[in-house]
Amino acid sequence: MAARTADAFAARFGRTPAGVWAGPGRVNLIGEHTDYNGGFVLPFAIDKTTTAALAVRGDRTVRVASALSGTEAVEVDLDGLRPGAVTGWAAYPLGVAWALEQAGVRLPGFDLLVDSDVPVGAGLSSSAALECAVAVGLAELAGLDGSVRRGGLAALGGPGGPGEPGGPGGLARLDRRALAAVGRRAENDMVGAPTGIMDQYASLFGAAGSAVFLDCRSEEVQLVPLELDAAGLVCLVLDTKVSHAHATGDYARRRDSCTRAAEALGVPLLREVPLDRLPEAQQLLDEETFRRARHIVAENQRVVETVKVLRSEGPAAIGRLLDASHGSMRDDFEISCPELDLAVDTAQANGALGARMTGGGFGGSAIALVPVGDLDKVRDAVLRAFASRRYRQPELFTVLPADGARRLL
Repeated sequence: MAARTADAFAARFGRTPAGVWAGPGRVNLIGEHTDYNGGFVLPFAIDKTTTAALAVRGDRTVRVASALSGTEAVEVDLDGLRPGAVTGWAAYPLGVAWALEQAGVRLPGFDLLVDSDVPVGAGLSSSAALECAVAVGLAELAGLDGSVRRGGLAALGGPGGPGEPGGPGGLARLDRRALAAVGRRAENDMVGAPTGIMDQYASLFGAAGSAVFLDCRSEEVQLVPLELDAAGLVCLVLDTKVSHAHATGDYARRRDSCTRAAEALGVPLLREVPLDRLPEAQQLLDEETFRRARHIVAENQRVVETVKVLRSEGPAAIGRLLDASHGSMRDDFEISCPELDLAVDTAQANGALGARMTGGGFGGSAIALVPVGDLDKVRDAVLRAFASRRYRQPELFTVLPADGARRLL
């Protein structure tokens, strides 16, 4: 796809790009809505990416275009960028430029063309894929890259390691943690979606054969083995085609419920609440807010247990945790929908070791951990089930853990 993106850039702007960068989408294996509660998440970058072809200009003008749309390029002046100035898909890459400038980075003008095979609205973080592809590209073009161009954890390391300021990784000026913060600020402030940090970390820190275990309070990152091929498994994504939008009210209301619960329990974030405080929480909170809090507290524990099981037993043993996570999202956090429930229930009944919705909810995708030999059976059963309910036909495809945002050309 890199060559295709470069060719599309040349056709649109009449010159060769300086490079092409990729940002992968992500699947969240487990840990839903825990990120903005300071908790744990376990996503992995997938082998579907957004690509960004970039070239510097001699002025402060930015032109952004999409290979997926026949519309004219959006043209703005960097000095006029501010929240609310741009709407639609262009707010994501322009938000990255704005956030870099807000962080004190003086950018040149640039031309940008993007392409993608990450499904939009499927809960696979197409927005973070776009943000991270643009962020690593702009960081490099602005001379801030250091080792940013390398994918995976090798480019950064953990606390005190190669990625820390002054460390051997050469990222004293701008590291991948800073780029994750840039992506989040673009989405929060420019787009207006109150998302957490997980999606950007998954896209920036992903590595083939691994999941990204992220502590969203300390932002400590560890890679956890997720070698599905070796276990004879696939991760089947079941895109229900029910679109969602995080900027709408349902996501924000769940976040507000978590904030109220934490305040009532006297903690800054629900991450601080152990399981044994749930009876106390039930006495302090109204019934709905308690169920929201119970999901977060229990989901954090499920993430930690999933990591332990992956390290000790492997991916075939985590199915029960995926199933429990979906039940909690359906009943306590109430972010599922009939199509997601049907996809999960049907996969579970036809050979999947575990299944759950993934992403922010209210539509999008479910994932199922399926033995290779049962893949066709699960696929066919889900398609039949959706047809029998007269639901829109879902898109079913497999994904593998892949490397994080990086330069391709």
